[in-house]
Amino acid sequence: MLDEKPRTATALALSDCEMLELDRDDLLLVFRKSPDAALGMLAAMGYMTRKADALLRTRVSRNANEAVEDTATLGERVADKVAAFGGSWAFIFTFSGFMVLWMSINVLFVAMRWDEYPFILLNLILSSLAALQAPVIMMSQNRQAAKDRIQADIEYEVNVKAELEVAHLHEKTDQINAQMHEHFAKLQRRLDALAAGSKAAQ
Repeated sequence: MLDEKPRTATALALSDCEMLELDRDDLLLVFRKSPDAALGMLAAMGYMTRKADALLRTRVSRNANEAVEDTATLGERVADKVAAFGGSWAFIFTFSGFMVLWMSINVLFVAMRWDEYPFILLNLILSSLAALQAPVIMMSQNRQAAKDRIQADIEYEVNVKAELEVAHLHEKTDQINAQMHEHFAKLQRRLDALAAGSKAAQ
């Protein structure tokens, strides 16, 4: 609208919508009646240009895990380790062996018995472990949700940068095509002039 050239951005409507068109004359009329609107539009365009330039100059692809680890506290790291171990086969085999050993000693060795059947102390330990494990697992899940949000932001920035670079390539291609057409037009005019001169000489 401002430079009388097609827009490089595209959009896809996912549902029925109503399009409102504002042509260049209407925009000029608004600017004449309200110069502040023109300044506001220039400020917005300047902001978008600086933001796009900064995005093109920076490297947006990064590791979401590293980004989260940089801000993780000691407690969060411990929660991740505990949750990872609690959800592994090593924990299942280790704790199963512990329970079998506990029950075997208290059933088979009367002299060493400290927790007779129905193993009330063992039940208390299991309940306490489950009560402690639940918030630790929730903490780890919250950290994973934060990683997912950062990953989504990274993917969005990468997509925006790729779209800007593609639009920039389109502009460069259009410029090259325009220069080639102009060059060919000059060559055609020279050829026409040479042909006209040769005909006149004959």
